[in-house]
Amino acid sequence: MQVVRFAISFVAAFLFFIDAGAQLCQGSLGVPIINKTFGAGTNPGNPLAAATTTYQYVSTDCPNDGYYTVRNNTNTCFSNSWHSIATDHTGDSGGYFMLVNASVQPGAFYVDTVRGLCSGARFEFATWIMNVLKTTACSPSPIMPNLTFSIEQTNGTLIQNYSTGDIPSQVNPTWQQFGFFFSTPVGISDIVLRIVNNAPGGCGNDLALDDITFRPCGPQLTPAITGFPVNTDTICEGSAVSYSFTCTVSPGFSNPSFQWQQSFNGGPFTDIPGATNTTLIQNFLTTTATGTYTFRLSAAEAGNMSSALCRVVSPLITIRVEKNPITSVTGTSPVCEGSVLTMAATGGTQYLWNGPAAFSSTSDAITINNAQVAQSGKYYVLVSNAAGCNRLDSITVIVNPSPRASTSFSTAAICEGDTLQLLSSGGTTYSWLPPAGLSSAVVSNPLAFPRSSVMYNVIVGNSFNCRDTATIDLLVKTRPRANAGPDRITVAGLPVQLTGSAGGQDITYTWSPPLYLDNPFSLLPIASPPAEIDYTLSVISTVGCGIATDVMKVYIYKDLFVPTGFTPNNDGLNDNWNIPALAAFPNFEILVYNRNGEIVFQNSKTSKPWDGRYKGLPQPAGVYIYVIHLNETTRTGLLKGFVQIIR
Repeated sequence: MQVVRFAISFVAAFLFFIDAGAQLCQGSLGVPIINKTFGAGTNPGNPLAAATTTYQYVSTDCPNDGYYTVRNNTNTCFSNSWHSIATDHTGDSGGYFMLVNASVQPGAFYVDTVRGLCSGARFEFATWIMNVLKTTACSPSPIMPNLTFSIEQTNGTLIQNYSTGDIPSQVNPTWQQFGFFFSTPVGISDIVLRIVNNAPGGCGNDLALDDITFRPCGPQLTPAITGFPVNTDTICEGSAVSYSFTCTVSPGFSNPSFQWQQSFNGGPFTDIPGATNTTLIQNFLTTTATGTYTFRLSAAEAGNMSSALCRVVSPLITIRVEKNPITSVTGTSPVCEGSVLTMAATGGTQYLWNGPAAFSSTSDAITINNAQVAQSGKYYVLVSNAAGCNRLDSITVIVNPSPRASTSFSTAAICEGDTLQLLSSGGTTYSWLPPAGLSSAVVSNPLAFPRSSVMYNVIVGNSFNCRDTATIDLLVKTRPRANAGPDRITVAGLPVQLTGSAGGQDITYTWSPPLYLDNPFSLLPIASPPAEIDYTLSVISTVGCGIATDVMKVYIYKDLFVPTGFTPNNDGLNDNWNIPALAAFPNFEILVYNRNGEIVFQNSKTSKPWDGRYKGLPQPAGVYIYVIHLNETTRTGLLKGFVQIIR
C-alpha cells in the first residue's frame, strides 16, 4: 500500500516539477525565501563570509586558480581568453556576481546554511552560471565547469543533489540558469547548500555565479478574469465594475489551502479577508482610488498556509484604475462675424468635437476662418487620454454680427476749395481716416474740403464693438490760374513777345483782345500793336472749376529817347539817368565813359538807371560819353552821345 501512495505522489510531482534541462520547477513558485544576489556597487565587492567558501578572495579582476572575487564587470582576463562580462545576469550595470577560477583539485567552493524553510514542503533551488572561457581558448582540450549542487541537513544527511554536467563555452558571454527541486523532511527547516567543483584544475574550469534563490514550488496556478482573454484590464475613475477572478490549480498538493492577495501600486501583497477559494468576486466602486491593483492566488499545504514563506503564488491579475483627463477648453469668443474663431482643448491624446451647424473635428486646436453668426452656440469636446478614459467638456461661443459699412458714393470729384458732404451708414459709430480736411472725423456725414485728392476710409462700428470699412475716393481738381506775365515795352514797329503762364487741371486759355497777336491761344504770342494796349489772359476750367484772368500792358515808345542830363542830388526829381525804351531791346549793352576814358557805368540786357556814382562814389558834374549797343538787326546797331551830370 505504501508503494502505491508513493507512486501516486511521484506522478503528481512529476507533472509539475520535472524539466528536461535543469529540473527546475514547472509549477507555480512562491516568493524567494533566500535570494543571494551578492549585492551591488563599485568594484570590487566585499569578500564572502569565511564559512561560505574555502577559496581565497582577491580584490582585483581576473583571479588565479583557487581564488575568487566579487565584481560588477570583468574585462579581457588572461590575454582575453575569458569573456568580458559587462553586467550581472539581471543587466544591472552595478550588480555584483562571484567570479571563480576553480582550484586544481576538485572540491566545494561555495557552502551556505539556509534557515527558515518550511518543514515538509517542496522548494526549488536555482542559480545562474556563466562559463567565462571563450570557445577559442585552451585549445584543443579546454576544461569545462562541472558542478554538483547538494542540499543537506545540518547534520550532513543528504536531502537532494543535482549535477550540471559539463557547462560548455559559448561564443558570446551567456548566463544559464541551473537548479532542481527538493522537499524538506518533516521537522527540518534548516539546510546546507554545497556547490562542488567536479572538474580538475588546468586551462579552463572558470565561471561566474549569480542570484542563488530558494522558492516554494507547487502546482501550476493559472488565474483568469472571467470573460476576458487576458489577465489585465483598465477602467476609468468613477466607474463601478465587478470582476470574477478564477484560478485553475493543477494536481500536486494533497490538502491545499488557498488565499487571494492584493497589492496596490507595487506595494506589498496582503491577504484579502475571507478570500480563500479559487474564485474571487472583486468589486470596484465609483469611489475607488486611481492606481494599479494586482491580485494573485497563493496556495500551500494546509499545515503550511499560515506562513507566507511556504506558499506558491499564481501569475498576476492586474486591474488599472486610470485617471480621467483633466481638461481645459479655451477660445477667442466672443468674436465678430467674418473674423477668425479659435478653440483649443487640453488634457488628452484624442479629441472629438461637435457643435452648431453640424461642426465636427478630431483636432485639439480648432480654427474657423470667416466665422458666421450661425456658428454661435455650445461646442462639446470629448477628451480621451492614453488609457482610454474620457471627459466631456464644452465651451460657449458667441459670433456677434458685424456692421455693413456703406457710403452714398464710392468716388467723387470737387474743385479745389469746394466742400462736399460725405455720407456713411450701417452702424452706430463712425471713424474717418485720414481726419485732415474733414469737419469731423467721428460723424456719419462730415463735410470734406481736402486740399488734394484723397481716399477716405470710414470704419463703421456697432454695439458689439464689431467693425466694417468702406471707402470714398475723392478727386480734387485744381482750379485754373492765370499769369499774363510782366508788362512789356517796345518801340513803335518793333514786335514784342508776351510771356504768359497758366495752371490748373483740364484747362484752356486765350488772350483778349486777340488784336495784333500772331496766336491768341498761345501762352507766348508775338504782339505788334501800333499803340499801348492791355492784354488779358483768361484760363478756363473745362470741368467747371471757374475762370482765372490776369492783365498785362504793352507800352509803345515812338523812338529811343536818351536823356542828355540828370541831377543826382536826391531831391526826388531827375535823380537818375534812365532810358526806359531800352527794354524793347533785350540784348542791349550800355557803357558810360568819363573824360579819362574810364567806364564809370555799365549795364546790359536789363534796364538799370545810373545814379551818377562809380564804385559807390558820386561822380563830379560834367559831361560823360555814352555808347549804346542795341545788338538788334532791326535798328541802328550803335548809338553814341553825351550825358551831363548837373550838381
